[in-house]
Amino acid sequence: MSLADYKYDRILDIGRLQSLPLAENADKAPIRTFLSYDRLKAKWLPLQSDLCAVSKFKLVSFLFALTLTFVVGASYVLTGSRDRLLFIPPPYQFFTSVAPSNSSEEHLTDMASLVQSKLEYPPRRAPDVNDVIRNDSQLFSGFPHRFLPGVKSPCWYENMSSQIAADLYKTNNYNQKSVFKSATQRLRSSFQHIYQREGKQRRLRCLPYFYIIGQPKCGTTDLFYRLLMHPEVKFNIMKEPHWWTRRRFGYIRVKGGSDGGYPLQDYLDLFDHAAFKMEEAKTGNSTADLSSRIVTGEASASTMWDNKAWSYLHGDEGDSGPPFLVQDFIHTVQPGAKIIVMLRDPGERLYSDYLYFNTANKSAEDFHQRVAESVQLFQSCLLERSLRSCVYNTTLSKMMTVRLHLGMYVVFLLDWLTVFHRDQVLVLRLEDYAVSFKKCMKRVIEFLALGPLSKPEEAALAKQPMYNSRREKDRNLGPMLPTTRTLLREYYKPFNQKLAGVLDDAVFLWSDT
Repeated sequence: MSLADYKYDRILDIGRLQSLPLAENADKAPIRTFLSYDRLKAKWLPLQSDLCAVSKFKLVSFLFALTLTFVVGASYVLTGSRDRLLFIPPPYQFFTSVAPSNSSEEHLTDMASLVQSKLEYPPRRAPDVNDVIRNDSQLFSGFPHRFLPGVKSPCWYENMSSQIAADLYKTNNYNQKSVFKSATQRLRSSFQHIYQREGKQRRLRCLPYFYIIGQPKCGTTDLFYRLLMHPEVKFNIMKEPHWWTRRRFGYIRVKGGSDGGYPLQDYLDLFDHAAFKMEEAKTGNSTADLSSRIVTGEASASTMWDNKAWSYLHGDEGDSGPPFLVQDFIHTVQPGAKIIVMLRDPGERLYSDYLYFNTANKSAEDFHQRVAESVQLFQSCLLERSLRSCVYNTTLSKMMTVRLHLGMYVVFLLDWLTVFHRDQVLVLRLEDYAVSFKKCMKRVIEFLALGPLSKPEEAALAKQPMYNSRREKDRNLGPMLPTTRTLLREYYKPFNQKLAGVLDDAVFLWSDT
């Protein structure tokens, strides 16, 4: 049975839907319909004398058909898509506003038990390196067999044509971003001088030394920009290029179609500033061996979890999940890469995600409704498939109205640990970062083997305001409903327990939040 088939078969089980706790007064809310017969009757009563030859039934039927035609037409125009009509929600939305039953606690326990039973699965088997290379031989042809020795960052020299182009960045697909244009403007005049080596024109190319891979709304932006204040860390041109997960494939738009794949050269251009600083340190009067210590990194918050491109390329892989994951490619190129993960209470992460990425009609009640729908959808998938298959299933993720699966941290982390050693992965909590910022930064600096900060540098770091904090209009909406928090706490509890076991650290139970 396909996911599309059991979606309707399972979701229409009203008894199961009644088991979820809903927002207070949900059972008292009036049911609003698009047409009201009483309203139509009052509106057309004065015309009865002129339309006595026409029966009331025919009149109302005609008006209903006319209005329905208008609604259907407006839906196509306003949504710009034929996937779903504007005024007609998916089938499962018709059944999530029923009154809660008295067995909510019992069904929350059953829900957690189902998740717990699915968490016990054999670890993913990492694909053979040769299979990874064969899967995208063109990608790997752009990398050298080895990187420059004695340099922390994975860098190499790339031969250039005898005639340097007037603008090396003109055809770069990232060029449409204003931040890219302003950053590369300062580099354009430097190539002729910096890249003359042994009578040849060569260009220093670098990949990130470290990756901040996720998760969204967990403080990755703040950590990234504070790290850039360290004298040994040089910025890449944009924080989130999303190249490994989306851009290199050609990201599939919601309305269909693709913006075309970004070639490797476009991605490497983002790290030219760091390469420039390495060359500058080598040829100038900078501190000894600074060029060998300079590193760069990126912080695409999709890197940890987003493997949707595989479903677009290969279709549904059934119960096995994607044949290759993002980390397989990164590890094949950079087996020594440093990986940083920022996490937070998954329920709070989900609410913050909802507030940030939704633009209209936001409320705690709407969030609860979306959570209830998404939980039921994921539960339905678990009844038919493995946990990993549901987590990576693109069809399911598009059906859910909140990104519930992004908080199942342990599933993604275990898959990363199939290719990277545990000591290459640093996992932090946003809660600790907010309370003890200096202590967390010290851990990151030691993990990346960076030099210690001076007192003035530490002071400057501490003075920086928090990046990407919650907007005031979203703060005014207040916290999520207590019923929503209870639902999410119970749902994520088995995942958190597994995560705490893997990391051997009870703080990841989030019992203190």
